[in-house]
Amino acid sequence: MTDTPLTLRVAIVDDEELARRVLREYLDDVPNVEIVAECGNGFEAVKAVVERRPDVLILDVQMPKLDGFEVLELVGKDVAVIFSTAYDAYALRAFDVHAVDYIVKPYSPERLNEALTRARERIARRERVSIPREAIAAAQPDRGFPSRVLVRDGARVHIVPVATIDFVQAQDDYVCFHAEGKEYLKDETLGDVEASLDPARFVRIHRSYLLNIDRLARVELDERENRIAILKNGKKLPVSRTGYQRLSDTIK
Repeated sequence: MTDTPLTLRVAIVDDEELARRVLREYLDDVPNVEIVAECGNGFEAVKAVVERRPDVLILDVQMPKLDGFEVLELVGKDVAVIFSTAYDAYALRAFDVHAVDYIVKPYSPERLNEALTRARERIARRERVSIPREAIAAAQPDRGFPSRVLVRDGARVHIVPVATIDFVQAQDDYVCFHAEGKEYLKDETLGDVEASLDPARFVRIHRSYLLNIDRLARVELDERENRIAILKNGKKLPVSRTGYQRLSDTIK
C-alpha cells in the first residue's frame, strides 16, 4: 500500500499577470496541489505567508518594492522557496540560501513538476532549513551597503531607511532599530546588523549599541567617570572603553 502524496499548499508570487496565469494553468494540472494565494509583489507575499501558511512559495526574483531575496529574508524560515525567473544570473545565490529549486522562464510543465517533487521531498523529510542571515546578505543582487532595513511585523513589512536610524540596540535575541522616534524590533543579532551597515557611518560603541555617528552631539563623563554618548535628540547611550576607541578612530 502506497502513501497518499502530500498535498502542497502553494503561493504564486510574480509581478507579471501573464506569468502568474501560465503558472496557475500549469499547477491546475498537477495532482495534490492547492493554490492558496496569488501575489503581485513582495509585500503581498509576506502577508500571504503569514495568513495563508503555504508549504511552497514560487517566487520571482526581480520585482518592484521587495525583490525575491528580500522576501526570502523575511519569510525564509517559514516556507520552501522555488525561484521562478527569466534570469539565470542568481541561480548560485538562490542555492546558497537553500532554495528548493531555481527554474528559468520559459519553463515546461515537466520542469515545474520536477521542482515541486523536490519540494515534496524536502517537506516529507521535515527539512526546514534555517537560513544563515549572512548567506541571504551575500545573495543580494547588489552587494553594497543597504539603503534600507526590512522589518517584519506579523503580516506587515516596515521599510526603515538607513539614513533615518539613530542607533540600534541589542535586546536578548532581537535588535531594536530606533529611527525618527519609532522602534522596530527584528529577529537578528547586533553583530549581523553591524556587519551589514557602513562602518564609516555606524560604530559599535558598546556591546549592546550600534550608533549612527551622524546623530552624535558629544561624549561626556558621568558622575562615575563612565563615558556617555549624547545624541542630538538628547538621548544618552553608554560607551565602553573599546567602543570609545572605535568611535575615536572613525571620527578623527
